[in-house]
Amino acid sequence: MKNKFIIPLAFIGTMFFTVGFATGINGYFVPFLETNLNLSSTQSYLVIAATFIAFLVFSFPASSIINRIGYKHTMSLAFFMFAIAFAMFIPAARFESFALYLAACFVSGTANTVLQAAMNPYVTILGPLDSAARRISIMGICNSIALSLPSVFIAAVTRKSIDDVTLGDLDVPFYIIIAVVTLLGIATFFAPLEEIKAEGEENEEDCPYAAGKKSIWQFPHLVLGALALFVYVGVENLALLTVLDYAQDLGLSNPEKYTIFPGIGMAVGYIIGILTIPKYISQVKALRICTWAAVIDSILIVLTPGYISVWCVAILSLACSLMYPAIWPLAITDLGKFTKKGSSLLVASIGGGALIPLLFGAIKDWAGSQSAYWICLPFYLLIMFYAYKGYKIRTK
Repeated sequence: MKNKFIIPLAFIGTMFFTVGFATGINGYFVPFLETNLNLSSTQSYLVIAATFIAFLVFSFPASSIINRIGYKHTMSLAFFMFAIAFAMFIPAARFESFALYLAACFVSGTANTVLQAAMNPYVTILGPLDSAARRISIMGICNSIALSLPSVFIAAVTRKSIDDVTLGDLDVPFYIIIAVVTLLGIATFFAPLEEIKAEGEENEEDCPYAAGKKSIWQFPHLVLGALALFVYVGVENLALLTVLDYAQDLGLSNPEKYTIFPGIGMAVGYIIGILTIPKYISQVKALRICTWAAVIDSILIVLTPGYISVWCVAILSLACSLMYPAIWPLAITDLGKFTKKGSSLLVASIGGGALIPLLFGAIKDWAGSQSAYWICLPFYLLIMFYAYKGYKIRTK
């Protein structure tokens, strides 16, 4: 890793950590609100949907913000938006208002959208494209470490177990979170992050494939990559955020102990990516291996006894770990002057995190927790198609 990348990657790593923590808050709130507000599974999974629908709404406006104020200031703005979102959780708890919780999650999702619209393309084009999955994997470790922290953090601050925490206990944890993200927004504003351009953004001759194009829809590999990313984020959220809920449904003792393993699985996968890409294995091969592992594991989830199945859910994140780092650079290749708009399309695809968990919750209410995981199989098969065929499709 060249020295000139270390400082920018350190700041971007902090941002990925924040995104992971914000996503982990969703996983914490699904069973928490289901218990404290007497919600159905479908209603509780609206918490995740409210967050990720923001990606569909604000991804393209986010690209306009980047064009106007640059990557660094956009990232700083996102932290202040996170502060507003976390502040909204406090009155939501006091008034026991599910609608206000959903509004807070939507604002958090908007901040997440703005931040990811800036940091994902930034880390992708910060160095050689064939090693982008390696850099994204480094960032992913920061993300995965943060995923399991909300429940641990809230328990530590409130000095209560997860089963004993009530709505009235959330004020102090969120005051601390608000202070931290506000400081991060200030630090990022003054951070030494240079404005960078993708190949062909300024000179069309540097990217002949994009030179004659008029729209992002003329890039099949980008459109299919966005579709693959859409379903991936949905099933990744199931892998990362449902294990606590599933363990509770199975009646297992100490269900919170399972929440740490999805984050560990992601971290292990990222470490493998850092050590092997691109020196020993290409981004494409890493994606293919992960899709096969995910297909096999998703079948085991629904066909094995509950005490085994819950571990299959807990380690599904290992199979997911290198999908996002591989899909993103494959989809963004050869976009030239369309790089920012193409990145916005990929960020919009993160909205799959809204639809698929909501659909999962509805199936769970109808068919039961274990059967609901059948939803994963067709989506992983679609990602497998992209890994073998979709990324190679080009227009003349």
